[in-house]
Amino acid sequence: MKNEVVKTENNHLHASGGLLIPYEVADGITLATLKDQLGYLKEELRLHVEEGQYMHPEDYHKSMTELIPSLETLIPYFGG
Repeated sequence: MKNEVVKTENNHLHASGGLLIPYEVADGITLATLKDQLGYLKEELRLHVEEGQYMHPEDYHKSMTELIPSLETLIPYFGG
């Protein structure tokens, strides 16, 4: 079975398998996930910079130049 998400007439998301969630709930879950990820990345950077914890140079660069700025752009869009 192909996994699909469709909008129903009462503004719910329907995922194959029968799960129905309102858009507000989906946005809340997304917002919580984005905030958690941003916090994790910032803490990982803090540990690297302040406490000398090892962080791969490519991970450091990508977090600083792409991931954190992207999350800081997306979070306000979802109401955070």
